[in-house]
Amino acid sequence: MIDLTQEDIDRVAQLQIQLHTLERARIQQLNLEQSHELLEQYLNREPSMMFDLDRIISGTPSADRPISPTPEQHTWCVCIHCWDMPTDAERKCCGQTPDNCTSLLPHLFVLQEGVLRLARRIWNDVRAEEDAAEPGEANKQFRYAAYRQYVVWQHGALGEGRRVVIPSCCVWRVRDKYTDPFNQYRGFLPSRV
Repeated sequence: MIDLTQEDIDRVAQLQIQLHTLERARIQQLNLEQSHELLEQYLNREPSMMFDLDRIISGTPSADRPISPTPEQHTWCVCIHCWDMPTDAERKCCGQTPDNCTSLLPHLFVLQEGVLRLARRIWNDVRAEEDAAEPGEANKQFRYAAYRQYVVWQHGALGEGRRVVIPSCCVWRVRDKYTDPFNQYRGFLPSRV
């Protein structure tokens, strides 16, 4: 694992803020025709965004998950950022203190879209597959890529048939970033071998 100093973390966070500020300013400069053209291109690249577009047009809030748990609710959680999971196997915490929860790391690169796009391309090339283009499918593929990247980051390559449970706090961080429009998630599947 790469050891980053607090200075590195702060510098990266500042650069991200500057980039977002710059991009927001550029978006504000677009005229209506340019905005429509950009939105159409984005929807062609990421069909799952149609669900967000429908939500924004209708004024409907995003599907919310339950109110945040308290430490008393989950004796298995140390970091206090975990959410309840459907099975005992999935009720796993990162084991860090609340301030150092793995899901809160500013350099959690397994969530970066560029990293996940590259990982998906490599995965598809190895398996001789193509990404499905149905609405909602892109976020599902990003979630799976993020889970694979997390496992490699924390455990290295596990090999065929070997699986590990990802901490609940990290699973929900991935799900928050790459949501399912119907709030339907598969969950952990034990080895099929």
